[in-house]
Amino acid sequence: MARPARKPPAPTTCSVEATLNLIDGKWKIVILYKLLRGTLRFNEIRRLLPGVTQRMLTNQLRELEADGLVTRTVYAQVPPRVDYDLSALGRSLEPVLLAMKAWGDANLKDPNLSSSRAEAA
Repeated sequence: MARPARKPPAPTTCSVEATLNLIDGKWKIVILYKLLRGTLRFNEIRRLLPGVTQRMLTNQLRELEADGLVTRTVYAQVPPRVDYDLSALGRSLEPVLLAMKAWGDANLKDPNLSSSRAEAA
């Protein structure tokens, strides 16, 4: 069964906006971060993200693959085995992902930040 084509993002001249168009989505950045450790199977990723549904994870992985950030390798065996890994383009996001983690580690302990997030929700 053919996968539905993803609607391309609107053209932009802003590099930041173009980057965000590739990695937007509730789980995409976390998936990319988890794949920094290496190749993972679907259920391994799902176990690492306990709040994600199977459908959402499938959709996010498909979009990441369609955008060239993740590679999907299917092995002809029973039961079928599918591995996910970062592509070279996805791997190039490593400094950005590590910087986001460092920022979170340094700042999310701030009680002012925590209360402002709670008020916004």
